[in-house]
Amino acid sequence: MGNDRNPIRGRGASDNPANRFEDKYTDYHLDEETGEKPSQNTRFIADNTKEILSKNESPDIPFTYGLNPYRGCEHGCIYCYARPTHEFLGYSAGLDFESRIMVKYEAPRKLRKKFAQNSWMPEVVVMSGVTDPYQPVERELEITRGCLEVFAESRNPVSIITKNYLVTRDIDLLSELAKYNAVYVNFSITTLDRKLARVMEPRTSQPNRRLKAIQKLSEVGISVGVNVAPIIPGLTDHECVEILKEARKAGASRAGYTILRLPHGVKDLFKEWLQQHYPDRKEKVLNRLKSMRNGDLYNSEFGRRFRGEGEFANQIREMFRVQTNKLGFDEHNSSLSTKYFKRPQIGQLDLF
Repeated sequence: MGNDRNPIRGRGASDNPANRFEDKYTDYHLDEETGEKPSQNTRFIADNTKEILSKNESPDIPFTYGLNPYRGCEHGCIYCYARPTHEFLGYSAGLDFESRIMVKYEAPRKLRKKFAQNSWMPEVVVMSGVTDPYQPVERELEITRGCLEVFAESRNPVSIITKNYLVTRDIDLLSELAKYNAVYVNFSITTLDRKLARVMEPRTSQPNRRLKAIQKLSEVGISVGVNVAPIIPGLTDHECVEILKEARKAGASRAGYTILRLPHGVKDLFKEWLQQHYPDRKEKVLNRLKSMRNGDLYNSEFGRRFRGEGEFANQIREMFRVQTNKLGFDEHNSSLSTKYFKRPQIGQLDLF
């Protein structure tokens, strides 16, 4: 992958690298006049996955079940660790990940059927754990909202991870779940810099909108947290303290963080993005990352992949501990409750 490509407005990636399983490469022709690749039109493709809940087997991820209404993500965050999952579907981790979105249109119905089964023992489900359940198309399709209606009816606890202000649309359902201590909303904030956010995570809500969403949810009693994630050493690490302060002021009660992860093809996509937008910081960022990954850009080892190791990783860990204590964040992740769970009613059509 070279560094001569121009960025595409509204996209995080500017290339569509070959699928690592199929060595398949889809190029998008350059515009002869501008020399730039035209922005792809986003396509939404029906995902008829039989099992609606995915089971996590990773020992360092603190949940068992995840629900992903969408696979691929319009938000286009260049650093997204989930990009390589699109290769399992026959697509690229680059532009395809942002523009070929798999949609689980039947997710609410399948979730209702799952919760209605006697074999389902209520426990926290994370929505989504991979791609954002509130990406832009959710405004039109309301699949995540449909799933929340099932969660609210059954009072099965759900933990939501998002970067989008659109979650405030569903305050009515979230408030209903909050009555039974059955919901937690976690906002990922990477930077407070609008310019940086616009090119790094181009279709997410701007940082100030995420802070406003934290405020709106916390004001009505919905438990809200902030995830400073991912921290990009040499680019965003200096913002950590301010992000924590602003999130706490807005009403976040808990906080976490992760260090940038660059699995598989994300490494090359991210390096090209740095060359395009922050060439003066490129080597500093990459060298810092290597110092936290034992000389590599990525370490997939459980227990180390999220936080890194070494002197700089330790500095971030200590800074985070001191600041969260100082700002009064709750150190203890109080569990959501399954006490009030009730099996939802299903009609004849839901059986099929």
